[in-house]
Amino acid sequence: MEKDDLQEEYLEGEVILEGRIIRVERDSVRLPNGLVSTREVVRHPGAVGVIAVLDQEILLVRQYRYAIAQETLEIPAGKLDANESPLECAERELQEETGYRGSMEGVSTFYTTPGFTDEVMHLFLARDLIWDPLKPDEDEFLRVERIPWDKAVQMARQNLFKDAKTILGILLLQGQI
Repeated sequence: MEKDDLQEEYLEGEVILEGRIIRVERDSVRLPNGLVSTREVVRHPGAVGVIAVLDQEILLVRQYRYAIAQETLEIPAGKLDANESPLECAERELQEETGYRGSMEGVSTFYTTPGFTDEVMHLFLARDLIWDPLKPDEDEFLRVERIPWDKAVQMARQNLFKDAKTILGILLLQGQI
């Protein structure tokens, strides 16, 4: 099978939901074998995650995630606003969620779940942190926790984090902090 043999052709589509953060579309596509099928796609503006390191500790945020009905411990993260670059978003989210700002370095860019969404996640490493808080979003309730870097790596390896961007960010930087 050649590369082009995997392509699906868009035929028509409809918007099922236009939400505050996402848009859900249902499309009809022609498959490589000529059959027609349906694809449901969640459109997302993109997001950032920040691995923030202060004195050999990683800053994490504990928050309740309604979709999974439980608290998570995650790296600071958030959605890109309209016309906002990933770097600008990372700087803003770090300040809003942890109260710190610092020098930013790009680490990775990836699709979060390409089977049903076009969301792109941009990971950054923040160092040289300085206390300079911004007001958090009014619908955001979280606690900042500092964990020694080596312990965070161990937690990621032991599957103690349930958030993929947090696991990936820590493991990508293992040995570099």
